[in-house]
Amino acid sequence: MSKRKAAGQDAPPKDHKMRDNDDESSSDDDEDMLDVDFEWFDPQPAVDFHGLKTLLRQLLDVDNVLFDMSPLSDLILSQPLLGSTVKVDGNETDPFAFLTVLNLHQHKDKPVIQALTRYIASKAATVPSLADTLPKLLEDDTKQVGLILTERFINMPSEIITPCYTMLQEEIQWALDEKEPYDFTHYLILSKTYQEVDSKLDAEENRPSKKNKKQSAPETFYFHPEDEKLHEFSLGFGNFDYEKATDEGASDAKRAFQEAGIKPMGHLTLIEGRRFADAITGVGEYLSGGGA
Repeated sequence: MSKRKAAGQDAPPKDHKMRDNDDESSSDDDEDMLDVDFEWFDPQPAVDFHGLKTLLRQLLDVDNVLFDMSPLSDLILSQPLLGSTVKVDGNETDPFAFLTVLNLHQHKDKPVIQALTRYIASKAATVPSLADTLPKLLEDDTKQVGLILTERFINMPSEIITPCYTMLQEEIQWALDEKEPYDFTHYLILSKTYQEVDSKLDAEENRPSKKNKKQSAPETFYFHPEDEKLHEFSLGFGNFDYEKATDEGASDAKRAFQEAGIKPMGHLTLIEGRRFADAITGVGEYLSGGGA
């Protein structure tokens, strides 16, 4: 079944161009490009289970081993009229991106949601702007928190996420019209960022220029650029350290085509339900270049 609302005016244009990073000899001014048709579909149990598990593992990074991805994938697929997958070669292929929302209150008796909620509460306690609000919110049975999970392959254009958010908003309204439990008081977006860290390879070589570099607060970089816009509508946001330690030298293995290594981190953004529509509008304008 295709999405009830096909990619419309907010979607990236058909035949959207993607970079081909396989050719290392390509320069910034002369990169190989691929013409790709993006299609939006409802999540479908018959074809999307393994693709969703892969994307969920990527989203949770090293901490994915703390959770059972199979029931989490099944839960997402159990609500096929809510959320989207993005594919490039027809319905029967694995998704290249997805976005969905889970009602943490409605599913609070499910072990995977219990584990995920405990994890989020513990990480929120380390985020100054969320420490006093989010853990209490997750324990409050009078509140309905919608956990937004979204991930995409790293070379996917950011513009594909705008239709996902727009359709999610419409689908939530349709669900409410049918008296389904999606009247969220808050939305919590689980995402990921990274910071540059000194390369261990450089440290081993004991380069004076690196050794004497003045230390400053690390800058945060976003795997999902829309997170920066969502912050403007939020009650609070911030990074957190993953629980599982990375292997020695992993930051060098994840060098982002630069001298420094990178340190992936988790990220949380909390938005009140009444501001969610404005946040989606803001994301669309931001990713289309219409807003700063």
